[in-house]
Amino acid sequence: MKIGVVIHGPEIIDSGYALKIINLLKKFGVVKAKLGGTMGRVAVIDNNLQDIIDISEKLMPSQSLKKLADNDVLILMNYGKSKITGHTFGKIVIERANLNKPIIQIERPGEEDGTIIIWNDDNSEIVKDIANYLSKELNLKIERCISNGLEVWEKDGRVFRRIHGVDVGEAILINGIVVGRAKSNGIILVAENGKLVDIIGGELKEGGVEKLKNVDLKRAVIKTGVLRRHPTNPKIKNEEVNKGYILIVNHAGEDIIDMIKNREILAVITIGDDTTTICGDILARFGIKILGIIDGDKDDILKNPIILKGSVIFSIKNMRDDDAGEILKKNLNLNKKYNYQELLNDVKEIFNNNNIYYEEFIY
Repeated sequence: MKIGVVIHGPEIIDSGYALKIINLLKKFGVVKAKLGGTMGRVAVIDNNLQDIIDISEKLMPSQSLKKLADNDVLILMNYGKSKITGHTFGKIVIERANLNKPIIQIERPGEEDGTIIIWNDDNSEIVKDIANYLSKELNLKIERCISNGLEVWEKDGRVFRRIHGVDVGEAILINGIVVGRAKSNGIILVAENGKLVDIIGGELKEGGVEKLKNVDLKRAVIKTGVLRRHPTNPKIKNEEVNKGYILIVNHAGEDIIDMIKNREILAVITIGDDTTTICGDILARFGIKILGIIDGDKDDILKNPIILKGSVIFSIKNMRDDDAGEILKKNLNLNKKYNYQELLNDVKEIFNNNNIYYEEFIY
């Protein structure tokens, strides 16, 4: 048999269950595994699973399922924050993939409320056999979905989307950008003319809303809380690049892996506290330093983030980090090959010439 597996998120990988389930599935045939999502790519690198789980493309879980649609059986693995968030995730992904074949979802293995769901159940014997085998081996019940899935509605020219399973105080991310913080366990995002205008049950973060620009709440990827809860030993590269190009990133830092692909990158200038946290952590795996431009409004979206030795963080004192970043963009030559000290000198000179006051932290 050919078995296509989609693995979503870092938790299922860091917990060891992704590899365990792949090995269990080998009893039934040849397993081909793809990742869906971004922070999971970093977890695959840290756990040395690049030869087992394909991370060559940035794909949403529904896209990964479609790419594996020619397999005999499809498996979707996830480790949601709670049963309701995991089931909601599954229902949304299955609807977006729109495939007319059974998909076995393995949700929160190892937890008391962990479950197996058979989507598009066609009573096929082999699907039942695999689900029953996994149920026994992983001690998971086979259940029906308890979620309504995507809850989106329109009223008076506004679009509303309900988000379940949120903890008070958690950061709210839309398409990788922190746009607010939860003040209750159930929040409703509100958009008007493609702009996020309110979070019922939470508070907006204006800088994040500006970076988000237009948003379609029906299609947006929403996350809350920490992006990676239990990081394993990071595989940090300390190879020095003597000369190379620079990149400036001022939005969803999760895209950085694709941005550095096949390019001679010396360093990445990251604008914003959250962007600096995410990019710094990811780029440490590739041996790339960052120059972080921050103003101190960071959210705790990664546990124990890493920044490569030699990186420099500039904490801006008299303006927003976004504005300082725009000035850098206008004045730096992005087509030039720099060495690191030369780049640092140019950044400081631009700051001084534009009366930008900063505190410098060297890692």
